[in-house]
Amino acid sequence: MTGERHTRPWWARLRLRLPLGVAAGSATAAVELGFLAVAAVALVVSAPAPAAGRRVTDLTRRYAGQLVHLERRRLAGLLAADEPPAAHEVATRRQVGYLAARLLPGALGLLAYAVLGIGLVLAGIVLHAAVRGQLSIVDALSQVAVGVVLLLLNIQALASIAALDVRLARRLLRPGRQAELTRRVQELTTSRAAVIAAVDAERQRIERDLHDGLQQRLVALGMLLGRARRARDADRTRALLAQAHEDVQRAVEELREVAWRVYPSALDASDLGEVLAMVARGSEVPVRIRCDLPLRPARQIETVLYFVACEALTNAAKHAAATLVTVEIGVREGWVRMRVHDDGVGADLTGRGLSGLARRVAALDGRLGVTSPAGGPTTVLAELPCG
Repeated sequence: MTGERHTRPWWARLRLRLPLGVAAGSATAAVELGFLAVAAVALVVSAPAPAAGRRVTDLTRRYAGQLVHLERRRLAGLLAADEPPAAHEVATRRQVGYLAARLLPGALGLLAYAVLGIGLVLAGIVLHAAVRGQLSIVDALSQVAVGVVLLLLNIQALASIAALDVRLARRLLRPGRQAELTRRVQELTTSRAAVIAAVDAERQRIERDLHDGLQQRLVALGMLLGRARRARDADRTRALLAQAHEDVQRAVEELREVAWRVYPSALDASDLGEVLAMVARGSEVPVRIRCDLPLRPARQIETVLYFVACEALTNAAKHAAATLVTVEIGVREGWVRMRVHDDGVGADLTGRGLSGLARRVAALDGRLGVTSPAGGPTTVLAELPCG
């Protein structure tokens, strides 16, 4: 969405908020000019006293951060630009440098509106002369043509000033390379810890499944076979062996389910759409799947999407009382996007399963969003970069 918005021509992006954003930018530039002037005078005056200088520096940092925050809000709200990092993430020197650089688009915006005002006055004069019959039709049409051209140029100037304003914010408010590397290291550290926690939680879940389900079934199977061995009646023995055979089949199914929770081996031979179709056939809720992937994504991406879909289907069946689940998978702007939507009454978003999925998705630099208002419906959206 972001790339599309900024590649469209200026006339497609022109809305009422663009001229308002430029006008507000000129007003805030005047405030920032006064702030920079006062700050410069205060720093010069307080230079002989180190304690006073530190106090002035702290106040400059605080108010510069507030002004930068105001500019971020203006850019996001009026100019529909992506918000740069928060003010506290940017060094004070960069904040002040940005406020100083902002004086240029502010002055250009003021000049553009001054020219527009002069044009409106001249248009009024021409209109008055035309009404009084002081202009011929040819002169009036030529004046209208010139006025329209100047108006279009003025509108283009406002769009260019807005683009300059956004470009300055992106260039000067983005963190430096060192800060970006530090942030990335922190994200990787957090992601690694989250992955370890997710693995431990999955191991605990598997242990519970084996202990509470499969282990008890095998113990019961052993007791059943012991009874069959001690039985003296042949019919009784055959009945016990038939029951034991059924228990073995159920144990195999449970073991297969536990193994699939660890690793969906079906992805070795089939793609994600086919594997999800297999899961849908065993679902308690009808599932409609639409998989539109021009190329098969990386294996780890398929695995994560598989787990997200399975967890969403489980929640829809157990908690949401859904009657239909729709799974849509596609590629958009370099991201594999899967949307799971059900028509149920809503689900609990604080469960351990969803938090584990969020960690799985974050480990691949992806995004997981879940919306489930009271009364439903529930939508799970997973996006993973496919490079």
